[in-house]
Amino acid sequence: MKTVIVTGGIGSGKTAVCSYLALKGIPVYDSDLEAKSLYDKEPYIVDRLEKALALPLRNQEGALDRKFLASVIFSDEKALDKVDSIVHPEVRKDFLEWRENVGRGSEVPFVILETALIGILPSFREIADKIVLVDAPEALRIRRACVRDDASESAIASRIKAQKQCNELPCNGICASFVDDVIVNDGTLDELYLKVDAVFGPLWK
Repeated sequence: MKTVIVTGGIGSGKTAVCSYLALKGIPVYDSDLEAKSLYDKEPYIVDRLEKALALPLRNQEGALDRKFLASVIFSDEKALDKVDSIVHPEVRKDFLEWRENVGRGSEVPFVILETALIGILPSFREIADKIVLVDAPEALRIRRACVRDDASESAIASRIKAQKQCNELPCNGICASFVDDVIVNDGTLDELYLKVDAVFGPLWK
């Protein structure tokens, strides 16, 4: 079963791309969503996070306080690296199990791994047959995310910086070394879908 990674920073439109592909019958693994699920399914992950950060991370109900964790990692790059080193291997393991289950008796040509973190995940890059970056000018990404999350421009800008994604077009730096295709999402949804068809069409053959 081939794997295509779709990646991009906040407000780039990677989720719109993945939603469009899902409508076409392509299975999509949302790594951000699944990571949140793993916190609940595998409590030992939270135990390891608390130990690594030397902070209590659970709320009164005993579940992970996601808002507090987010405030910690978006204000401290070292804390983000510690969290990534614990969570990323767990997500990779879960994805591989999911892909194996999806592949049993399936005739879909490939699956999608949606993630905003691929730029710093060599262990994920090595399991991909193709990597597609969805990108847009930073100012446009900030405007989109402000509307989506009802957040300030400064808050979104800080999150973009913390994600370690490229912020300029065309894609450059570290991204250029591993990305196979770039979809520039700077227009309408219909225009985006045409670009998605152009990139993914050959994979159906």
